[in-house]
Amino acid sequence: GDSVTQMEGPVTLSERAFLTINCTYTATGYPSLFWYVQYPGEGPQLLLKAAKTDEKGSNKGFEATYRKETTSFHLKKDSVQESDSAVYFCALSDTVTGTARGAEHKL
Repeated sequence: GDSVTQMEGPVTLSERAFLTINCTYTATGYPSLFWYVQYPGEGPQLLLKAAKTDEKGSNKGFEATYRKETTSFHLKKDSVQESDSAVYFCALSDTVTGTARGAEHKL
């Protein structure tokens, strides 16, 4: 079935370092792709999304581009800050069935 896969485990970075969190997916058709962020003590919130191939989502200095050819939606940020410490979830949604699946990654 449809699924997403992220790199495992927490990542420790210095401030102003470049961040990449890999996300690949398997799906039939063209799912919508999402990144959620969960800050300490809070619930998950939508960070960015893309609904079609080559579309770029961006927010708060983060960006991710929907790459159908590599089935990827990698999250990137040029310069991380201490305030970016959070758990990051990659997810996909099939617009036909309305189901969603995700994986998480702690920064």
